[in-house]
Amino acid sequence: MKLDKLKTAEAEFFAMYPGGFRDEALLPVVKRHHSEEIGRQVETLFAENAFGQPDEVCDNFAKIVSKSSMISFFEKPRVRDMVKQMSPEQKDMLSIALYELLHGNEEEGFEGLVEVLSYYKLAKWSLVSMLPYYYNRRKAFFIKPTTTKNILKHFEIGGLVYKPRPAYAFYKGYSKVLNEMKKRVDPSLGKDNAAFTGFLMMTMGE
Repeated sequence: MKLDKLKTAEAEFFAMYPGGFRDEALLPVVKRHHSEEIGRQVETLFAENAFGQPDEVCDNFAKIVSKSSMISFFEKPRVRDMVKQMSPEQKDMLSIALYELLHGNEEEGFEGLVEVLSYYKLAKWSLVSMLPYYYNRRKAFFIKPTTTKNILKHFEIGGLVYKPRPAYAFYKGYSKVLNEMKKRVDPSLGKDNAAFTGFLMMTMGE
């Protein structure tokens, strides 16, 4: 990782937005994403004791996808159709995968979610990383393919190879790098992980 590029990015960001993410110029962007509001909903809908009814869990997954501004317009109806088409066994698998991803064995949950989504050709980084991010916006990162590839290239991050199919090893490795980057900049930039990668994106000129 090129620390000098990170510090340059930080300086450029605060030059453009002296108030950081509370700067008036950025408030419309922040409000448009409704991350705090959706995050509160996810904390309730996917709390540890909310996994008793797989049908409801799957419906709630589709609902959050439909509300998220970070999910492609084209993927939202596909996820909705997926849930409608799923057999009871598949809904059980999706519910179990989401439970493990948020509350149990994260790796098993991640791989389980990829497996279920793959059946419907929906194993996308955005759909796999969405719920963990909303559930804990300080801990988990939302993975946007274009932004991710640009961050790896611009900051010359070695040892990680992005691939379109979500993989847990990359997810953990990339998250570790981003957490290290957060430690090197003003703490206000790391209060929301999607905002942090957004800050990196804006200063790369994407």
